[in-house]
Amino acid sequence: TSGSVTLQAPAVAGSTVLTLPAQTGTVMVNGPAFSAYQSTLQALPVNTYTKILFQTEEFDTNNNYDTATSRFTPTVAGYYQVNACYQITPTACQLVCAVYKNGAAYKYGGVSTSSLLAHVSAIVFCNGSTDYIEIFTSTTTAQNSLAGIATTYFQAAMIRGA
Repeated sequence: TSGSVTLQAPAVAGSTVLTLPAQTGTVMVNGPAFSAYQSTLQALPVNTYTKILFQTEEFDTNNNYDTATSRFTPTVAGYYQVNACYQITPTACQLVCAVYKNGAAYKYGGVSTSSLLAHVSAIVFCNGSTDYIEIFTSTTTAQNSLAGIATTYFQAAMIRGA
């Protein structure tokens, strides 16, 4: 009668209770998540939005990240926290890091100082069937991105179902 379903562990000290809202379809407690990083240096041209390549997976809980295309295509509809960062060779310039959804710019981040790191963070709704996410960059001088798990990465995790 309350409109929710409650799963409860046996009543023992330290037990926890999970309450799920009434909802049709699949309720996911743990949604898709991945982390990938660039393992090979990439040349970045001047003033041209270029897809950053993230060739190595750190983890991929639902096989939604494709290292061949550097594309995240979640198969579960919902809201995803997307994070990306890249580091360049040490040259002062303006850096833009962008989340692209379905081939079009969606959210921008970056720096316009001599910092060597650019990053972007966004919450993105994905429909669970055709939406995909990629990361692009643009610089005001020719650069090389620096490969590495700590410096050039792309991550996403489901934070809420549709």
